[in-house]
Amino acid sequence: MSSRPDWLPKNHEALFDKAMLTANYITVMENRNRMGFAADTVQGVWLDTVFVPSYGAFKAAFVQWQHPSFRTKILTVRLREREAAFKQVYRRLYTGLLKGSPLVTDMDLQSMGLPLRYDGSRRPAAVAKKAPECRVMMPGPGRLVFHYYSGESSHRRAKPDGQHGVEIRWAILDAPVVDLEDLSHSVFATRPPVILDFDWRDRGKMLYYCLCWENTRGQKGIWGHVFSVIIP
Repeated sequence: MSSRPDWLPKNHEALFDKAMLTANYITVMENRNRMGFAADTVQGVWLDTVFVPSYGAFKAAFVQWQHPSFRTKILTVRLREREAAFKQVYRRLYTGLLKGSPLVTDMDLQSMGLPLRYDGSRRPAAVAKKAPECRVMMPGPGRLVFHYYSGESSHRRAKPDGQHGVEIRWAILDAPVVDLEDLSHSVFATRPPVILDFDWRDRGKMLYYCLCWENTRGQKGIWGHVFSVIIP
C-alpha cells in the first residue's frame, strides 16, 4: 500500500472545487492544444468523449444535491455513483495523461489544482505545520468573505511557500462542534478571498468553520481551531 496521501478530496464539495479548476483550465482551447489535447489527437478525443461528459454528469448531480432544502436520498445516491465514476476518469487524466507529459508544466498542474511532480531532484513541498489565519468580513446580508493568509512572517502573505491552496470546512449548527466531521461542507481555493452566500433563512444562524493548507503535492497540513460567526 502506498504511503502517499490520496490527492482526491473525500468531501463532495472540495472534490467539485478541485475538478472545476481542472475542467475550466484544460478545456480552454489554447491550454488544451499546448498540452497535447488538440481535437484531432487521441488525447483530445479522450478529453471530449470521456473526461468532459464524466465531469458534466458529476457536476449536474452535485448542483442538484448541494441545496440542503431540496436534497433527497435519491439525489445523494446519484451523486455518489457519478462521483465514483468521475474519480476513476479524473485519476486517469492526472496519472496517465498529465503527470508524465513533457508538454504539461508545473504551472499547468498548479493552475488545475493538481499535485506537482516530484522526481527526487528537488526538495518536496513541506506539509504545513501551522493553519492559515483568517479574517471574516460581512459586506452584506447573507454574505461571508474569508480572507485567509499566512502569519509566518511580519508580512501577511496569501499562502506559505510550497502551499497550493486552502480548504475551508464549515457547517451551520445549533451546538458547538465536537468533531471535525461535524463540518460537513467544504470549499477549496487557491487564492483569497473565499465568498460564501447564504439564503435569507440562514441569516442569524451560527456558522462554524476551520481551515488548513494543502501543499503542491496534495498533502494537507494541520487543521486550525474551529471558529464561529453569525451569518449576517
